[in-house]
Amino acid sequence: MSMLNQMDMYKRRKRRTLKNKFFHALFFAATTIGLIVLVMLIYRVLSQGMGSLSWDFIRNFAAPYPEEAGLFAGIVGSLYLMGIVAVFSIIIGIATAIYLEEYAKKGKLTSFIQMNIQNLAGVPSVVFGLLGLTFFVYVLDFGFSLLTGGLTMSLLVLPIIVVSSQEALRSVPSDLKEASAAMGASKWQTIFRVILPAALPGMVTGSILALSRAIGETAPLLIVGAATAIYSLPDTALDSYTVMPIQIYSWISKPGDEWPLLAAAGIIILLIILLIMNAIAVYIRNKFQRRY
Repeated sequence: MSMLNQMDMYKRRKRRTLKNKFFHALFFAATTIGLIVLVMLIYRVLSQGMGSLSWDFIRNFAAPYPEEAGLFAGIVGSLYLMGIVAVFSIIIGIATAIYLEEYAKKGKLTSFIQMNIQNLAGVPSVVFGLLGLTFFVYVLDFGFSLLTGGLTMSLLVLPIIVVSSQEALRSVPSDLKEASAAMGASKWQTIFRVILPAALPGMVTGSILALSRAIGETAPLLIVGAATAIYSLPDTALDSYTVMPIQIYSWISKPGDEWPLLAAAGIIILLIILLIMNAIAVYIRNKFQRRY
């Protein structure tokens, strides 16, 4: 090899090395910035809210005075709301994903539907609030009730559950489906006994992460009439309700130095519930995920 070629290879190797170092530094800086912001956020919330955390804060209802106010109605309301969202969004979302992946004919219409479902996942949440206000409050006459809030939030997370369930179904190897068909199993038997068990961890994980988003949303619930403060728990799905984000938003907007501290304490409770939900999703994924 001539001296000229050796010099050329050396320059190329040096440029690749420099490019690799540049992108390594860029990605490290991006990760570091994210972690710094996260640490600052957690420190800010903990430093402000830890002093207001107590059992009375968790057990008390809303009150006109900060020393008597609590988050109990918001915690219970959020759990009720998540129950409604889980029932409607998970059943409809997984059923839609199964139809699109296993039954629908591949063509322009199916591609158009899938593209629009993916686009819906990126629509601002306030748009779903307006849809819920029009359809559930005015058309179906559910009023500003817990059911209206739950159905509206179901619409919000439904595209996310459909997309994640489709990805889980696609991850099942086609060899399993062909082997089941070769054994004489029907389409439904293959789906129920082969595909769903293999895809279930991914579906459950995606559903829990979608519910985690729903429990922290505020804008749609403000539009469909979630109360800023109630002094009793809803007895039926058509009663008034409140949720944790709405109570936190209400406390932050009140004048005085003590209300923001209560809001920070509420954020801590909300973050703990979110961490529990995400931990469950990670556990299910690691416990039941199969590698093919």
